[in-house]
Amino acid sequence: MNTLHSTTTSAVVTRLHDVNRRAGVRTVAVARPRPAHVVAIDANQYQAVPAAEQTPSSTSEAEFTAYVQERRAALYATAFHLTGDRYEAEDLLQSALFSTYRAWDRISDKAAVGGYLRRTMTNLHISAWRRRKLNEYPTEELPETASDTDAMRGTELRAVLWQALTRIPEPQRTMLVLRYYEGRTDPEIAEILGISVGTVKSSIWRSLRRLREDEALSFGRDEAESFEELVA
Repeated sequence: MNTLHSTTTSAVVTRLHDVNRRAGVRTVAVARPRPAHVVAIDANQYQAVPAAEQTPSSTSEAEFTAYVQERRAALYATAFHLTGDRYEAEDLLQSALFSTYRAWDRISDKAAVGGYLRRTMTNLHISAWRRRKLNEYPTEELPETASDTDAMRGTELRAVLWQALTRIPEPQRTMLVLRYYEGRTDPEIAEILGISVGTVKSSIWRSLRRLREDEALSFGRDEAESFEELVA
């Protein structure tokens, strides 16, 4: 292991944990096996790079820390919506933050940092999903609904979408998250995922129509009406 890089990686993780503590984010120390597909920060997986490229200046470090303190809650919400699991969301966010930390001095437009982070999380999540699919076997069992959905239901429409998201394939789920949780436009989603705008529109439309016709979804009357308005 490269000693310099190992030290830098540890320092970044320490700073991120310090940010969590100051922001009041609780880290639950629970012994839990890490799923094979979860992306984790590991110094061994990175190539050694010159220190000038690897470590931002002290001023940049302060800017990075301030940015994380201000935006972490919103970024974590995005990670949770993508993964549906608070542990996986934390891992995903930490990986994206580490990538952003390394690139901080090369991001000239700091107003674009949010987009860079979300793009990074989306790409990491999709890559992990693709790797996971290689090791999965077909099954007729339906995925369980995430246990933390109640905490994420900000509006009636989001409650309906959250229940529905567990019923569709991962790529389409990511598109719906970007559209209805992140408020992204079709061109923005296309740019993030590297596909055409037409593909985004048709995929989202087909996903919503499929969910509308899915008899297994147990909506209450009000939720059903909201969903009908969404896919009309």
